[in-house]
Amino acid sequence: MGTTADHPRSGHPRRITMTPAARRVLAAAARLFYERGIHAVGVDLIAAEAGVTKKTLYDRFGSKEQIVVEYLADRDERWRAFLAERLDAARPEPGERVLAVFDASRAWAAELSPKGCSMVNAHAEISDPAHPAHPVITGQKQWMLALFTRLASDIAPERADALARALMLLHEGALVAHGLGIFPDAIAHAREQARALLV
Repeated sequence: MGTTADHPRSGHPRRITMTPAARRVLAAAARLFYERGIHAVGVDLIAAEAGVTKKTLYDRFGSKEQIVVEYLADRDERWRAFLAERLDAARPEPGERVLAVFDASRAWAAELSPKGCSMVNAHAEISDPAHPAHPVITGQKQWMLALFTRLASDIAPERADALARALMLLHEGALVAHGLGIFPDAIAHAREQARALLV
């Protein structure tokens, strides 16, 4: 099994080198994990959906835990690239860049996350810090807080930390409300609340 090894305590879990068969497994697992939940999906179903044998699945990934790591890390990488494109296209004013994060999340949720944030959903099932996917989940949220802090420091350096935390709470609360279908267009509502904080 080809791997790129990181120390598991480094915050960067071990990743594997993707072969065509591994990509098929990951695509099947990603769809099933998101639709049904991580614990509800077994390797037999993933292998069947991917059109590979269980032996091939284990040869490529070694364990179900590693498939979960790859699923979440892939989602995180795709989200960061998606967000970067929208931040690059945003107007340069600091406040507009903050609002662009909410716009990106709204577009991502509509297209790719109808059942809510995959990291939040995964954390509901994986709360043990010893699980190899745990650093992927918490790392993504720490990265989002750091992003909001950088953006907030361009708006109000003297209150950047407090502003960033307020923006993060609005953003994450909106993702949860969206996933639960609490009320329509939760992320757009959070965007307007964020705009009020920026004045």
